[in-house]
Amino acid sequence: MSTQTIAVHLPDGSIREVPVGTTPLDIANSISPRLAAASVVARLKPLSIPQPRQSSCCGHEDDEESSAEAEMYAADDAAATRLVDLSTPLTADTRLELVTEKDPDALKVVRHSAAHVLATAVLELFPETKLGHGPATDSGFFYDFYREKPFTPEDLAAIQAKMAEVVARNEPFHRDSAPREQALADFERDGDFMKTHFVTKFTAPGDQVSFYRNGDFVDFCRGPHVPSTGRVKAFKVLSLAGAYWLGDEKNPQLQRIYGTAFFSQKELDAHFARLEEAAKRDHRLLGKQLDLFSIQELAGPGLIFWHPKGAMIRKVMEDWMRSECLRRGYLLVYTPHVARVNLWQTSGHEGFYSQNMFTPMKLDDADYRMKPMNCPFHILIYKNSPKSYRDLPARYAELGNVYRYERSGTMHGLLRVRGFTQDDAHIFCTPGQIEDEVVACIDFAEAVLKTFGFKEFKVELSTWDPNDRAHYAGSDENWNLAVSSLQSALDRKGIKYKTIPGEAAFYGPKIDIKIVDALDRLWQLSTVQFDFNLPARFELEYVGEDGERHQPVMVHRALFGSVERFFGVLIEHYAGAFPLWLAPVQVGLVPISERHKAYAEKVEKALKDAGLRVEVDDRNEKMNAKIRDFANQKTPYILVFGDKEEGANAVSVRTRGKGDQGSIPLADFLAKAKALVDGQSMEL
Repeated sequence: MSTQTIAVHLPDGSIREVPVGTTPLDIANSISPRLAAASVVARLKPLSIPQPRQSSCCGHEDDEESSAEAEMYAADDAAATRLVDLSTPLTADTRLELVTEKDPDALKVVRHSAAHVLATAVLELFPETKLGHGPATDSGFFYDFYREKPFTPEDLAAIQAKMAEVVARNEPFHRDSAPREQALADFERDGDFMKTHFVTKFTAPGDQVSFYRNGDFVDFCRGPHVPSTGRVKAFKVLSLAGAYWLGDEKNPQLQRIYGTAFFSQKELDAHFARLEEAAKRDHRLLGKQLDLFSIQELAGPGLIFWHPKGAMIRKVMEDWMRSECLRRGYLLVYTPHVARVNLWQTSGHEGFYSQNMFTPMKLDDADYRMKPMNCPFHILIYKNSPKSYRDLPARYAELGNVYRYERSGTMHGLLRVRGFTQDDAHIFCTPGQIEDEVVACIDFAEAVLKTFGFKEFKVELSTWDPNDRAHYAGSDENWNLAVSSLQSALDRKGIKYKTIPGEAAFYGPKIDIKIVDALDRLWQLSTVQFDFNLPARFELEYVGEDGERHQPVMVHRALFGSVERFFGVLIEHYAGAFPLWLAPVQVGLVPISERHKAYAEKVEKALKDAGLRVEVDDRNEKMNAKIRDFANQKTPYILVFGDKEEGANAVSVRTRGKGDQGSIPLADFLAKAKALVDGQSMEL
């Protein structure tokens, strides 16, 4: 009897005929023992994904249906891709990719395995502990435990040491399964109430429940995992926090242990070096040190007070944004901070977004709410007068203050606040104009990032989940049109992007642009969103070329995201050392003695007349103390002058990061500084 074989398609285009039951590790070893040693898991994709239908025999097809169908098959194809253990038997023809440590997915796998190593160590040290869950995160992993006695810092050190023992034992990760009913009975017998909950929630009657075993440790888990505990080479137990079971304070309080893991000690050390650098750049600390902003307890959390120096940077940011808006064909508007609840009912925010809004205020004539966004107000401006196709696109821009109810535990300096200023714009256009307008928004976003010194960004396209219709407004037809328009705009720009199903706003899909800062951290800032919902809700119209009334489509876009958040990111990106054109004080003047005050006034006037922001330190202090104070404020240029400089109409220049540059004529310094500011240069 012949052995049944399957076809395994590899990334290089080759096809291997192998017996049923062959594992990815077998295939890796057949290619190269070195590849097998480097592989972490495998990525499988079935070959049986259907293809979009071809055009009809007449050579015609419905473009809209074809596009939607292609999207559907693409989604199916993405969903069919899965990561599996290297020891997984292959039972059908498949496309196979061996995932090594260089693949981003591999790091999450090793961190998930590290969570199992952590749980193994905890149970060996404290066997009375009950297990919750232990997922990988973007920065590491955590595991939730129930134990009546609190863990101590000494316990964490012991857990770290025990984890090292588990790793040294190099225990293989084995995947087993058991009938759901048996798993539930075993967990209930042992009092594992959290595991009982997870099995009940994530499996159905009659299912086989997946477990992973290393040594004597067994955990309910879907995997995948690295081949053995020995592959968890570089890890660190970080901290301890409390968390209520299922987030409900009526439930038992759990103890959550956080950790992180990397593939090598070098990567782990680099991670902590980045954390140390990030702590130095923390915008909350620098905001206080540089006197940029504050949050006042008497006024309330999440509300920002802009101090003079921070306000000056904000002015420069907003002036640039308004000038660019005007140059790109936007019309500036201003709208109120509050509106009747009726407006939010019409817009749908009262139903879809009310949990994120401030509670209503009862006034004489009605209940009012603070605005969480500007879009309904811009719609009312559009609707205030009749529109023709000749008036479109109509682009309204506003740096408008908005208010959202952020929960107490979520606020974070400038990055997560309750009151903020959104550089909001709304574009009303015909369906035929939509793609060009989205492309123009992306161009504008790229200009923002380049101007403010961000060289790299990543793009995500958030689409809807058709299986969750209750969460989204609008028809399937409109959603397909919206998604395809955003996709086409990104394709025209040649921008690579990642599609995120189910993350769209309730009113339409969106493009999110995430910048990469000086520490290679991602920040969500710019967004471009398609909206077919609000024009319908507000019954917006324009008269087309055919003389008939049509409904416009609408694009939301915010490029700073919010002025507060963008400013916080700028502080951390530059570590408070802003480029000359953004710096609140661009030039500090240090007269050496009292008799040089008159020359200081002359230099100050010349620089201010050229549009530079200048501060004179004429205190009766030593010169070095004055220089040090300006340097601590990260002032780009410090000009020192005494008898020699005054006689030559010159200044001695100290440049941030470069030190003493010597004496040069005042006119030469002024010309150089003015050119750097006008060119919005990042250099000094």
